Amino acid sequence: MSHIVTVQDAVTAFADFMEPTAAQLDAIEQEMPVILADVELLDAQIITMDRTPTELDARRIRRARRRALAARVALVNRAAGASLPGGAA
Repeated sequence: MSHIVTVQDAVTAFADFMEPTAAQLDAIEQEMPVILADVELLDAQIITMDRTPTELDARRIRRARRRALAARVALVNRAAGASLPGGAA
């Protein structure tokens, strides 16, 4: 019978190498508006799962979809603007 302690030592021995790099954290921070907009859209959709959506629910979902799309467009535009030479957007 092997003990969990030996497995834990093997798993946690490389824990320092498993941390996200600064570049990965920056990428997450850049995508955070998209992530938050998607969470808001999911929240709006989850609310209506167990009932018939009201007009207010439909408006909330439409608004959340627009925000999610706008956040994605802004992210793509930032990425495209950063890759253009000469700072032209």
